[in-house]
Amino acid sequence: MAAGSPPRRLQRPSHRRTPSSLEIVPEDLPVMSTQDPKSRSEPQLGLSALSTDPAPGHSAQAGAGAALLGEASRSRPAPVSTPGLSRSNSFSNSSYHDDSEDDTAFFPPVERLTMFDFIENMALQQRFDKLQASISSQTERLKIQAKNRGITRDRVVDEWRRRVPTEGEQLERYKTRVRKSVDRLNARFNESLTVTAREKASFIAAVLNIFVSGYLVGLHPGYFPHWYTAQLLWFMPIRYYTYHKKGYHYFLADLCYFVNILAVLSIWVFPRSERLFIATYCLIMGNNAIAIIMWRNSLVFHSMDKVVSLFIHIMPCVTLHCIVHLLSPEYQKEHYPAIYKIRHSDPSSPHHYSLPQMMMWATLPYAFWQLTYHFLITVRRRDKIAAGRPTSFTWLRKSYARTWIGKFVLSLPSFLQEPAFMGIQYSYAVLTMLPAPIWFWYRWASGIFLTVVFVWSVYNGATFYIDVFGNQFKKELDALKADIVKWQASPEGGYTPFTPFEGGQEKQLGYIPPLEGSTAVKPADGEAEKRK
Repeated sequence: MAAGSPPRRLQRPSHRRTPSSLEIVPEDLPVMSTQDPKSRSEPQLGLSALSTDPAPGHSAQAGAGAALLGEASRSRPAPVSTPGLSRSNSFSNSSYHDDSEDDTAFFPPVERLTMFDFIENMALQQRFDKLQASISSQTERLKIQAKNRGITRDRVVDEWRRRVPTEGEQLERYKTRVRKSVDRLNARFNESLTVTAREKASFIAAVLNIFVSGYLVGLHPGYFPHWYTAQLLWFMPIRYYTYHKKGYHYFLADLCYFVNILAVLSIWVFPRSERLFIATYCLIMGNNAIAIIMWRNSLVFHSMDKVVSLFIHIMPCVTLHCIVHLLSPEYQKEHYPAIYKIRHSDPSSPHHYSLPQMMMWATLPYAFWQLTYHFLITVRRRDKIAAGRPTSFTWLRKSYARTWIGKFVLSLPSFLQEPAFMGIQYSYAVLTMLPAPIWFWYRWASGIFLTVVFVWSVYNGATFYIDVFGNQFKKELDALKADIVKWQASPEGGYTPFTPFEGGQEKQLGYIPPLEGSTAVKPADGEAEKRK
């Protein structure tokens, strides 16, 4: 080995030695290391106890090397210790060692450290913190997911329990539904079948009214105007109170109420006025009588409202029929001189009225009523009518909206609909007054006409009882029947839902036979007997 070549291994003696005592190990000298082969990065250098004397043949080289190393060690300043820095394999061949008292402390020189060594040592704590935060967040997320899974599972179970009730709950539901259906049916039955004192009184009064009216028409027609007037004075306050309470009081200004006032004036106030009587007769036997058909008046005994409506339209007609056709001439001449003069006048007499004259005199009070109604109701109460207050015009427009005449009126502009309605109403009044001379001059024709009108009202009443009231009652029965059939078709069988408690246990009252169309299976005879 040439002089000045770097040494291969250094041996640290077990005792302190001066720098001059270091020896250079020749290349061909075997080195005995005590270091583990797996820890090659350790800077600890171990050699066997070597002699401090130079080997034979190498004394000159050893002396020269010792001299050079001694000079280098004396000229080099002692390095500063840097504890805590990492040690790598790059410093294993270093000839530097620490001369401090702690022989085991060996650190690499600063000039041999790289930037990556500094960065790696400084970022180590941050890596630990980041790893710990990631582990904590993952743990927290797992806890939340586990909690949510538990809540979702409980929610699903609760929803399943709520949607799938037990057999006992289903039975209780059927019991409740059947009881409610029966109660609802009883309430409807009690409401519709005159259970209140007012409806009972109305039913009795309507039936007695027919008998009394028939008795007076057949035996004492002269008293019928008194009977009619007494009822009018009784029913009109009731009608005003009920209609005003419901918001229907604009109907009280219709033509039917106006002609009733004309009838009272003609009979009791102006019995000698021929023109007033002619106008009253034409309006009553024309527009008022046909209104029973047009307005669907019906003879419903338990309904005070329907009874009064029929009374307003039919009773003036019957009253005029009695005083025109059923009274003797002497009685007419004494009590109703205007009727006597017209009935017993010559066709050429000025007291005899032809059809055009009757139409003309009937038009005058009709025009007075129509103009008054238009300005007092249609014009002055326009805002309230627009807000929903019903009138005869709004009712007819809604009822006949699907007919050709209703479509015609609705197709017009809004400002022309009311004048068109008034024109149609007057045309209707004229058409109904055309047969008035026939009803006035011929007794049997008048009687047949009144019979047809009255039978029509009875037919409307029968329609109400069967089609309206009967259908409502039938719907309630069908609903109850459907509930019972559904309960009978349940897995529990067709037993009555009414199971009162006796001694803390439910007791079946017995088997209910299935209704028509039911598919419920009857229990065995022995089981039925056991339950009974």
